[in-house]
Amino acid sequence: MGMSVTISAATAQDAEQILKLQYLCYQSEAELYGDWRIEPLTQTLGDLRAELERGHGLVARLGDEVVASVRAEADEAGTVHIAKLIVHPRLRRHGLGGRLLDAIEQHYAAGARPAAKRYQLFTGHRSDGNLRLYRSRGYEQIGTREVGPRLTLVTLEKAA
Repeated sequence: MGMSVTISAATAQDAEQILKLQYLCYQSEAELYGDWRIEPLTQTLGDLRAELERGHGLVARLGDEVVASVRAEADEAGTVHIAKLIVHPRLRRHGLGGRLLDAIEQHYAAGARPAAKRYQLFTGHRSDGNLRLYRSRGYEQIGTREVGPRLTLVTLEKAA
């Protein structure tokens, strides 16, 4: 019998595993855009820990191994900024990203302060799998921002 994946709040003790997984997961994005200086690949452990303290993070575990994660932070206007949804390459396309996205939204819908009015996230314009997932969950494109000659960020949003 196989193990099941469990989702729980990320703790400071998870930060190192999250950072290693983040580095692994963003290799494909760096290759897609020809840029290995993207922020998820240069983020420090201290920066990641600070993100977890400011907002809320979730991890998905298979046994003791962190195999997926997502982080979010709400601003004063009620916009929940969701970031760095990552799933280990060997577990992609099994619904884990969607489960994490639903779980982080539910956290903010269940009384976190400030109250969520909308959820917002972004991804690269060539990241078709990401765009497909977000659109399937009700996110709509609200803007784009060119950040380099090869990368345009697509911002998507949905009402809470």
